Amino acid sequence: MVLGRQACGEKSNEITAIPALLERLELSGALVTTDAMGCLTKIAGAICDKGADYLPALKDNWPALRTEVERFFADPEVDSCERDHGRIETRRHAVCQQIDWLKSDRRFPGEWRFSDLAMIAMVEAEVQREGKLSIERRYFLSSAKLSARRFATAVRAHWHVKNRLHWVMDVVFHDDLMRLRTDNGTANMAAVKHMSLNLIRNINDKASIRARRKALAWDDQYLANAITGT
Repeated sequence: MVLGRQACGEKSNEITAIPALLERLELSGALVTTDAMGCLTKIAGAICDKGADYLPALKDNWPALRTEVERFFADPEVDSCERDHGRIETRRHAVCQQIDWLKSDRRFPGEWRFSDLAMIAMVEAEVQREGKLSIERRYFLSSAKLSARRFATAVRAHWHVKNRLHWVMDVVFHDDLMRLRTDNGTANMAAVKHMSLNLIRNINDKASIRARRKALAWDDQYLANAITGT
């Protein structure tokens, strides 16, 4: 479900939008995942201040820290295998909760100071497609001490934003065909569509999202039941 949204300023990006969104959400006990754009000490601190834990991706925005984490991990222990459209993907996950060796009193340009950092983690994705093999490793930081399996579940769930939100918006709600470009039209329609998607997902039947949306337009009783939750 979409619980909140924050539009980026015309000359801004997610770095300023994420803290503004966090202020409006009740996050106590939650695990907040972000991509590398959200891997900042300020954002990590804001998440902890809300009583939640953070799990951002770690990339080259912290080159010294990434290098140390990258060197640390050897062969991970937990595997999962998935087949999809002629592709075989094997994912391996590893976590380390003993991170005292990362902390020191050193002062240097670009130093990192993440609030309550409790764990580093890694995902290795090995993909076989059309006889070709590719291997990619991704690294993460977390203030929660997760097992390898819980970490794997959390990282996988992060991609629901792309698979179960952005994809649905493009395919079912035809976002790519929208021509709203002025004033608050784009932001207003995005809010309406997100509310509609939340309503559609809450309908207790086995129909697809596309079929439910059509039924809401054609059947007044179906629409009334969806709105009232009956």
